Amino acid sequence: MARRLGRIYKGLGRLVTLSAMWYMKHPIHSVSLRSPPVRSMAVLPSFSFLKPRDFSLPNSSWGSDMMQLYEHYNSMCEVETEGGEKQEGPWKRLPSYNRLLKHATGGAYLSKMIQSKARLFTRNIREPGAGFEYVVFINSEEQKCVCILQAGHLLEGPPGNVHGGAIATMIDTVAGYIASLSGVVMTVNLNINYRSPIPLGSTVVIESFLDKKEGRKNFISCKITSPDGTKLHTEATALFLSINLNHLMGR
Repeated sequence: MARRLGRIYKGLGRLVTLSAMWYMKHPIHSVSLRSPPVRSMAVLPSFSFLKPRDFSLPNSSWGSDMMQLYEHYNSMCEVETEGGEKQEGPWKRLPSYNRLLKHATGGAYLSKMIQSKARLFTRNIREPGAGFEYVVFINSEEQKCVCILQAGHLLEGPPGNVHGGAIATMIDTVAGYIASLSGVVMTVNLNINYRSPIPLGSTVVIESFLDKKEGRKNFISCKITSPDGTKLHTEATALFLSINLNHLMGR
């Protein structure tokens, strides 16, 4: 029994050393604890960190319209000054993973305790091109968000076209990005007008704007158009309410 415990402690020692080496190269903000053993355990990586998949990056399923729009907005994420130096542009591409909590600071451990099998609704289909294939760019100064969406075959509603609920999901998602610039928000109301169907496999542009803010209320407008903007598929308005994070966690 004593030998077995000794082997366990040696194994933990190696694990803690590896953890310390990893965090020296990849520092994060963490809460300092007084007890060294507890602190070491608190910052242990999950060892599934080999590189999480960022679903917002191009993959083999993306069509030409999707790629052209991606390159257009991605080119505005970095601009070149007169002196030839590069700096951040007005737009920013938002990374997208299959669980928000897991990739927040310290969230790898919380994600194992809080519904460890949970996955983000729009990112729970791993087959490229089968479900919600999208990338989001945001312009904080203009309070504007653009999403490029390619709808996969698993999102069918009317034969050959995207389900209305899938469209509503993306409107809720994209509008939520703009509303969350001020902090944690929850959807209160979505008012959607479907103008024309969206064929499966096609690419559309979802634009979302902050219309006004009244206290905790965030009023958002949103529209979905064809890549060239000539065809209106859907338009919507939304109301999001800023909330305390403890309320979201049920405390």
